[in-house]
Amino acid sequence: MGDSPARDPGAGHRRLGEALLDLRAAAGASIGMLYLPAPAQGMLHLALTIGVAREFAVPWSRVGLRDPIPVADAVRERRLVWLGGQEETASRYPRLGLVVPYRFSLAAAPLDTDPGAGEAAGAGLVMLWPGSHGPELAERERQALAAGCARLAGILRRSAEEGHPVRAAAHPVILAPRPPPTPGPVEAAAAMAFIRRLPGGSCALDLNGKITFITQEAADLLGSPVRRLVGALPWEALPWMDTPAIEEHYRAAVMSRLPRSFSAVHPAGHRVRFDLHPDDSGISVRITAGGSPAEGAPGGGALGPDVAVEPPPAAAPARPAASADAAARPSAAPDPEQGAAPAPSRAIALYQLMHLAASLTEAAHAQDVVDKAADQLVPALGAQAMALLVEEERRLRIIGHRGYTDELMTRYDGLPVTARSATTEVIRTRTPLFFESPAALLAAYPGADIEDGMGAWGFVPLITSNRPVGCLVLAYSRPRPFAAGEKAVLTSIAGLIAQALERARLYDSAYQLARSLQTGLLPHDLPHVPRLEVAARYLPAGHGLDIGGDFYDLIHIDGTTAAAAIGDVQGHNVGAAALMGQVRTAVHASAGAPPAEVLARTNRLLTDLEPGLFTSCLYAHIDLGRHRARLATAGHPPPVLRRADGTAEVVALPPGLLLGIDPDAGYTAAEIPFEPGSLLAFYTDGLVESPALDIEETIAGVAVHLARAAGDRPLEAVADDLLRHARGRVPATDDIALLLLRSRLPGD
Repeated sequence: MGDSPARDPGAGHRRLGEALLDLRAAAGASIGMLYLPAPAQGMLHLALTIGVAREFAVPWSRVGLRDPIPVADAVRERRLVWLGGQEETASRYPRLGLVVPYRFSLAAAPLDTDPGAGEAAGAGLVMLWPGSHGPELAERERQALAAGCARLAGILRRSAEEGHPVRAAAHPVILAPRPPPTPGPVEAAAAMAFIRRLPGGSCALDLNGKITFITQEAADLLGSPVRRLVGALPWEALPWMDTPAIEEHYRAAVMSRLPRSFSAVHPAGHRVRFDLHPDDSGISVRITAGGSPAEGAPGGGALGPDVAVEPPPAAAPARPAASADAAARPSAAPDPEQGAAPAPSRAIALYQLMHLAASLTEAAHAQDVVDKAADQLVPALGAQAMALLVEEERRLRIIGHRGYTDELMTRYDGLPVTARSATTEVIRTRTPLFFESPAALLAAYPGADIEDGMGAWGFVPLITSNRPVGCLVLAYSRPRPFAAGEKAVLTSIAGLIAQALERARLYDSAYQLARSLQTGLLPHDLPHVPRLEVAARYLPAGHGLDIGGDFYDLIHIDGTTAAAAIGDVQGHNVGAAALMGQVRTAVHASAGAPPAEVLARTNRLLTDLEPGLFTSCLYAHIDLGRHRARLATAGHPPPVLRRADGTAEVVALPPGLLLGIDPDAGYTAAEIPFEPGSLLAFYTDGLVESPALDIEETIAGVAVHLARAAGDRPLEAVADDLLRHARGRVPATDDIALLLLRSRLPGD
């Protein structure tokens, strides 16, 4: 069957699934994950995955394009990201290395669905190889990856052209592996006889951890009947195995595809040894009595660490066993397990807590906290909606929400904390409240608003510095119980969110103050100069509370002359911003004098102030009557001149020392023609600096881009286009100031 587009809307999803299965096989990978752009710009949604359990995939189901995650870098920068092992992963992507601390190699690649559409159209692919893979991507694997990406991108393009663009569902679709050939009766009987002859017991787990097959000998060693074990997770069916350490061994085997060995203490007092042998279809487990390595096996070597696991302090009641999976599913079929999530096991809860904690360390703003919490909690806990509320001046304020309508949230925004509601009571008493059904909520709060269509709720206080600051609300689509362990997990999660939210709100206040200071020192409006078209931009890099010293200015001198200046004060702090204001004032005071004299006077002023900071500056005197411009530089990047005939060049100016170093420094001006239709571009180094490129090369690229893209377009559009060009080439590492001037004929 080819990949030509079908007429039904679901054909694209099926063909993507087949292509992902084929790619995993061709590349020899163990896990594949396909990300599609989310409706909200700047986000990726995990659409399809193969070779990994749902619990692993869900916390990574939403990825921001600015997140420090391999697939985000691959899509945003349109390049292949390769991680050759565990150490490289931990070094380059600490969150990934912390949350998934296993041995594997990883490749993330962009899908070229629409090269001209920018970041918003990006789709991405992630492939993982077993821990036994070497540190380099083999040429055969690289070719398979390139061919697979081209095929996936082609399916996406054709589906869109047919009017059925493929979108990610609310939850990632877990593809089942293609089943192996079904053995004949004789072969099956021989296989069972072989298994029974082995000492100890045997069982098989699927990649979700469920037992798909178990011998009577293994069931006897575990102390539970076969019928109770088949279809269950071991740590759910056997309370003595409900420890994070045991589940961690399974998790490590699935992610690394490497054999692993451990022993656990049975309630009867003896040890039971487990040897795990994973592949792409599941895990084969040998179960033997005793804690020493099985006879003939290299203890702890080839099988991984031989770890003894003690039982939990008190065995919890056994959970009901899940129903058995079907023996085989069609290839590229979604896993039916992707519905509402059950109460998490202790290991899953720890995994979710660690993932959330690592994500929240990257949250700078309050909205970041909301987004990252919602991205983790809503899918991982099976919730339908989430809201974060805080107390401000004795009233509730909505910080953010996910899954709720804006209209519903508006009813709560501004509610007095003295009002009787579950949310306000949680804040007043610092005690979480859980309601398993609408009837339970209405019994406690008859006036509660249940028009959201939900069936169960959790209200958990946000406590920081030993005081309640708000409430986390989680809502579920159906009635459900809340186990004691789940309540404890949600309380811990709320504590993490509260601490991150307090930091973020303090940061937001300081950030707004810093940005207000910086933008207050820049000109609010540039003066109107006849026969001169002007456009200016200031784009902060957005790194923390750093305040840049970039500035620009335009000064109207008389009917036919004007002065333009642009500069960059060394450093990113309040001192740099303050010095920037002083430089602007000094330039204004000298405007109209020859450019070399303006720079010399400003330089003497700065050296007298002894600020300990240096400043680059470019000053130009524009004579629109004579169609000339005189320019002088103090260590600033050169301007670019685009002539009326469409040619462009970088203007070479006599070098000048940075301002603030030598009070006796002299400066030399140069004169250039500035005919009607000509365009001068002044900029700071944030527009052209890149760690991977030579600055002269990037400046020349600006000239080429202006020659091609400026034309007679309005300067406002040219300025925006130039910023997009710069940001598409290099990541934002510094502030950008940009000033464009174009000479016009009288009456234009």
